[in-house]
Amino acid sequence: MADILILYYSRTGGTAEMARQIARGVEQVPGMSARLRTVPAVSSVCEAVEDDIPAAGPPYVCADDLRECAGLALGSPTRFGNMAAPLKYFLDSTGGLWLAGALAGKPAAVFTSASTLHGGHESTLLSMMLPLLHHGMLLVGVPFTEAALSETRAGGTPYGPSHWSGPMSNAVLGAEEKQLCRALGRRLAELAWRLREPAP
Repeated sequence: MADILILYYSRTGGTAEMARQIARGVEQVPGMSARLRTVPAVSSVCEAVEDDIPAAGPPYVCADDLRECAGLALGSPTRFGNMAAPLKYFLDSTGGLWLAGALAGKPAAVFTSASTLHGGHESTLLSMMLPLLHHGMLLVGVPFTEAALSETRAGGTPYGPSHWSGPMSNAVLGAEEKQLCRALGRRLAELAWRLREPAP
């Protein structure tokens, strides 16, 4: 089995549910499995110290999760059109992996959740792509051959799935949003599997 690392940060649950839907898509591909990981919160006023193991949800990510994965799906809520600080803080610590080229040539994808329909879904996805490009990863989006991309009335972009969580951040994922998450998981896993096959 080869793992797709689904690494995300979530405060109100929307991004976490997207991660679970992407994992379902990954696990539809024979020989592929999903590894869910998160990052701890950071403080704006002091060094925040979290327990080594979160009280709920998946474990915190470590460098080996990235080193060992066959592909990566990176998810964050939208913060002023950008990724959330805890995810950026973790990515800023991956210089050693960059120096070693540990992620170069692996496929990667991005996903986001926002409380407003025009609150920066696409700019957040683009901001998350930048460090992945620096790592030499191969970006995977959602093509318009996925019918749900043209049918959605909430989240969804060709840059990666998105979720419109509503003004109270409590709206559940719609049918099309779930379909797009699962489609991305399948696409990422299929590409990772092909890239792992030895050349003829």
